[in-house]
Amino acid sequence: MRKAALEMIETLARRDPRVVFLGSDLGAGTLEGMRRDLPERFFMEGINEANFIGMAAGLAMEGFIPYLNTIAPFFTRRALEQIAVDLCLHNLPVRLIASGGGVVYAPLGATHLAIEDLAVMRALPNMTVVAVSDAAEMRRLMAESLDWPGPLYIRLAKGGDREVSDAARGFAIGKAIPVRPPAAVELICTGVMLAQALEAADLLAAQGIECGILHAHTVKPLDRAAVRAAAAPARLVVTLEEHLRDGGLGSAVLECLADDLTRPTPPLLRLGLPDAFPKEYGSQDSMFQTFGLKAAQVADRIRATLKALP
Repeated sequence: MRKAALEMIETLARRDPRVVFLGSDLGAGTLEGMRRDLPERFFMEGINEANFIGMAAGLAMEGFIPYLNTIAPFFTRRALEQIAVDLCLHNLPVRLIASGGGVVYAPLGATHLAIEDLAVMRALPNMTVVAVSDAAEMRRLMAESLDWPGPLYIRLAKGGDREVSDAARGFAIGKAIPVRPPAAVELICTGVMLAQALEAADLLAAQGIECGILHAHTVKPLDRAAVRAAAAPARLVVTLEEHLRDGGLGSAVLECLADDLTRPTPPLLRLGLPDAFPKEYGSQDSMFQTFGLKAAQVADRIRATLKALP
């Protein structure tokens, strides 16, 4: 997914002279073609994330469209003040490409896990927050990103994620994608959790429990109309995210449904990470298992919750 995002930056840069790239202490081979052919629009900075946010703000004020890349917690923890004051306050068209969203960097421990990034970013005025499902969808997002007004936070997963998106469904920032039609159980997911949602829905369908699936790749602005339409016939709404249960997609969906005073809020099961820094090291997959985010575990939670409903 990161490779697809970076390749698209070079494609956009060759097409549009406004595009510039800023990296923070990335590998020597990053965007080698752009560095060779467009050196005046390629900047590789050191470990100084706050500074390169300020650089990007200045470039944006001069009419450029900066694309920045570092790992997610280095954006959201190290450079939050600069993102809020330099980018969001001025509503500048800067694109933050955040590698390793969620628990991708599990081998490196809690300091490198971006488990609260969606909550932090969606709290900032003017910030748009997107988490796509695979590399193909990343290419569609990047094509849309060029002319998006204001700052954009793009959460990346790891490379090699299973491709589950479908170009025929279309893609637009701010528009959730109905993957399966609304049903008694409605699964609303973001990012790579779409793959787990599809597998969980298949497991439940084999037992006579039909699930709708809504892929909310844009967490902010949330597609409220799509969420409400998907939830309308549901006996149970389930949110699924690689993020803390509080503050991310689940909270956004709950707020959306609670704000609709024309109908009662359906029961909502929020599946995500607990309110704690993970203490174990491992892999993204092992973390999913630990926190109950694997498809079979999701299906079990849904079955148990349905049985407990009045």
